[in-house]
Amino acid sequence: MLPRVLSLGVRRGPLTRRPGTLRGGFSLDWEEKLSEIKKKIQSVLPGTSLHPLYDSSHLPPDHSDVVIVGGGVLGLSVAYWLKKLEKQRGALRVLVVERDLTYSQASSALSLGGIHQQFSLPENIHLSLFSASFLRNINEHLAVVDAPPLDLQFNPLGYLWLASEKDAAAMENNVKVQRQEGAKVCLMSPDQLRNKFPWINTEGVALASYGMEDEGWFDPWCLLQGLRRKVQSMGVLFCQGEVTRESELVKMDNSVEYQPVECALVINAAGAWSAQIAALAGIGKGPPDTLQGTKLPVEPRKRYVYVWHCPQGPGLESPLVADTSGTYFRREGLGSNYLGGRSPTEEEEPDPENLEVDHDFFQDKVWPHLAQRVPAFETLKVQNAWAGYYDYNTFDQNGVVGPHPLVVNMFFATGFSGHGLQQAPGVGRAVAEMILEGRFQTINLDSFLFSRFYLGEKIQEDNII
Repeated sequence: MLPRVLSLGVRRGPLTRRPGTLRGGFSLDWEEKLSEIKKKIQSVLPGTSLHPLYDSSHLPPDHSDVVIVGGGVLGLSVAYWLKKLEKQRGALRVLVVERDLTYSQASSALSLGGIHQQFSLPENIHLSLFSASFLRNINEHLAVVDAPPLDLQFNPLGYLWLASEKDAAAMENNVKVQRQEGAKVCLMSPDQLRNKFPWINTEGVALASYGMEDEGWFDPWCLLQGLRRKVQSMGVLFCQGEVTRESELVKMDNSVEYQPVECALVINAAGAWSAQIAALAGIGKGPPDTLQGTKLPVEPRKRYVYVWHCPQGPGLESPLVADTSGTYFRREGLGSNYLGGRSPTEEEEPDPENLEVDHDFFQDKVWPHLAQRVPAFETLKVQNAWAGYYDYNTFDQNGVVGPHPLVVNMFFATGFSGHGLQQAPGVGRAVAEMILEGRFQTINLDSFLFSRFYLGEKIQEDNII
C-alpha cells in the first residue's frame, strides 16, 4: 500500500541536499538557514514587535482523508462528487494539490471543449451522455450562493464524422451501438451530406455520421472555474505545489518548505504526468511480467491547435468536422474564424518537452486535407496557434478509473487520451462511488480498471481525434 504520510510543500526557492540528511530529506543552504534562525530569535527579543515565528497559512493541512493530485477538471470533478455524495456534510476532508493554479499549461484550459457520443465503446458513450446532462443542468450542480450563474457558451452544433469506403462498415456498426445506448446519431450518404452542408467536397467519403443532440462544444475554462468555485464552497482545500517522493515519503519538489500530510487515499488525476505519480508509489517497480511490475501506460503527447480566418468558409451552422484523414475543424465565434488540427502519426510525434508549436506541421500535414475537404479553405490565413498535452494511454487510448489492485489506496482518474474533459463529470462520480460504496453504480467502468494492463485486455476505442 501507499504510505499513509505524504510530505507536501510549497515552492519557495531552490533546494540543496546536505550531508547526513536522512531518508532522502532536504535542508537549506547553511548560511540561509542561519539567517532564518537569527530572524526568528530576534522576533521575540525584548524591544522588538511581536509577530508569529512562522507563517503557516500557505501550507496544506497536516491531515486529509483524501489527497487529489491534479487540480484540473478531472481532479475537481472527483472532489465535487466526493463532497456531494458523502453521507454526512463535512465527513470527508479533501485536499487538492495542483502545481500551477494559473492553469497556463493545463490540458483542461487548453482543450477545444468538445463533447460527443460518437464512440465505439458503450462505456465512453454513457460517460459522455452523463456529462451532457450534467452540463445542460450546470447551474443546478455548481451554483454557489451570491455568485453569478455559469455560462458555458454551449454550441449545440454536433460532430460530423466522415468515413472512407474501408471504414464505412465500422462506422455503421458504431452508430448502431451508439443508438442502442441512447445517443441521437444519424447516418448520411454523400448526397445527403452535400445537401445539408454544400461547402463539403464529398470526394473519398462513403458515409458520414452526425450527432443531432447533446453534441457540440463549450467553454472549458468556465467549467474549470465553476468546479473550483463550487468545491471550495463545499470545504475542499487547495495547495499549490508538486508531489514527489524520496525513500518512504512524498515531498513537494523545488521547495524550501514541506509538511507531512496524513491521508487515507490518493487520487491520481495528474493527467499527462500521472505515470510519474504512480511510480512514486512503487507502481511498475516490480519484476517484469508481474502485476507489481506493470506500469501505468500514460505519457504526455503534444497536440497542436491552429486558428485561422476564412471569410468564405463554412457558415454558422457548421458542426465540428472529423475528416477521413484525421484532420478536424470547427467554427470559433461569429467572425469567420476556425480552430482545428490533426493528431500526428507515431512517426510524427513531436517532442513533449515543451509546448512550442510546429507551424510547418500545419502547412504540410493539416492544410492540404482541409483544402481538399473544404475548397474555401484554400485561401485561409493562419492567425494563431497553441499546443497542449494529451494524457495518452499507449495501451488502448482509454481512461484508467478506480483503485490499483495492489496499492489499494491509490485511485486513478487519468489516461483519457483527449476526451477526459468531456467525460470528467461521469468519471468523477464513478471514482467517488468506488471510494464511498466500493463499486461503480451509475456507470459500470470495470473494464477501465488498472488490472487490464497486466491481463493484456485491451478495450480499443476507435473514435479518438
